[in-house]
Amino acid sequence: MLERNTPKPLYQQLKDILMDEIEAGKWEPNEKIPSENELSSLYGLSRMTARAVVSDLVKEGLLYRVQGKGTFVSEKILALSPSYIGIREQLEQMGYEVKTRIVECKTMKSTGKIAKNLGLLSGDSVFMIKRIRYIEDGPISLHVSYINEKYREKLSEELLEREQLCVILNEEYGLTRKKVSETLESIVATKEEGTLLEVEAGHPLLLLEDIIYDTNNVPYEYTKVLFRGDKIKIKLQYD
Repeated sequence: MLERNTPKPLYQQLKDILMDEIEAGKWEPNEKIPSENELSSLYGLSRMTARAVVSDLVKEGLLYRVQGKGTFVSEKILALSPSYIGIREQLEQMGYEVKTRIVECKTMKSTGKIAKNLGLLSGDSVFMIKRIRYIEDGPISLHVSYINEKYREKLSEELLEREQLCVILNEEYGLTRKKVSETLESIVATKEEGTLLEVEAGHPLLLLEDIIYDTNNVPYEYTKVLFRGDKIKIKLQYD
């Protein structure tokens, strides 16, 4: 129950309680939670306060609403770490069967940003690979990678669906990662991205951008990974 003689706001107390109960598995994913009226009655709060708490948890992706039916627990959000090991390998270590679908592979002229990130001149040719990662038959991330065109010869679509790009580049071209420059930001899905990730345009996404350097500090891969914000969170760890 709520403690009314502490400085911690009742709103925050209820939010913490619901978050703890979701984390502990009191309700299964896609199971309906008590209504705002029920929460208000159970905890002795105004319906407005209960509604504000539930709305916050919806915005944070822990809950979702279905018009006319109520509020439900979202699917479990997976915590992934950037740069340490590949996304596919992390998911497989969690016990998920990961599938990859190639959307597009093509040679193209590099724009300013792509050329800069790969140490090329604007207009130099690069090889672009666009692919989607799936777990349990649902898409969780969209990967768009750019590499120097000289590395495209051994990158068949069949191989790219079966193996991680970094592994192929290492085994086929001897490219070994020395360092990674990364940025992470929150964005919303475009119509095309939403279609590929099976969400509406405007859906929250996490954008992770990597520039990977070889042992000579020469960049050889620039990748943008778009994660579904309702499926993935990024875990940062420092030693």
